[in-house]
Amino acid sequence: MSSPVPPAASDDPQALDLLELECARLFALLGRLLVAPPDGALLASLRTLRGEAGTVLGAAYERLAEAARQTSPEQVEREFHALFIGIGRGELLPFASYYLTGFLNERPLAELRESLGRLGVERAPGVSEPEDHLGFLCETMAGLVAGVFPATPEAAAEFFARHLQPWAMRCFADLEAAESARFYRAVGALGRAALEIEIAAADLPRRA
Repeated sequence: MSSPVPPAASDDPQALDLLELECARLFALLGRLLVAPPDGALLASLRTLRGEAGTVLGAAYERLAEAARQTSPEQVEREFHALFIGIGRGELLPFASYYLTGFLNERPLAELRESLGRLGVERAPGVSEPEDHLGFLCETMAGLVAGVFPATPEAAAEFFARHLQPWAMRCFADLEAAESARFYRAVGALGRAALEIEIAAADLPRRA
């Protein structure tokens, strides 16, 4: 997996498409790691990650690869449980409502559901977590960037600005600093790097 850069960094439409695909893969990876612990196959894949030298994102990929080499499926499953499930609750509550209001199932969740309804995005059957879970939002962002959902090209940037940018950086920083985190410290660093790229991209001129 190579390091994605903001879509407006090139005038080549084909290159832009490739960069957007890499961005989608990055958010899909974050979503996958936040909704469930990685199994043995995913850990094996992560151990082979190589990042672009001299970049923040490249360093984050290298850190994630090293973290994957230092853990096992059993260890990371226990870590995931302590961080996000726990006895009663985990160390972290990765929900927009909690970070923005201090409570679960508040106005940010209602606003998100309105946006998802307009985009035609639904929660998968059998999923009990509210939609403002950071993993669900990253997966949705990946789908928007990749064009999986029937939305306008501007939808991904709008979704990011409204539903991720106001709080997700704090959540990833908390994950990186969490007492129970070992492998997931690297996930937090990768999440912060991904958000930095999106925030920088938002300040660049739109392509025609």
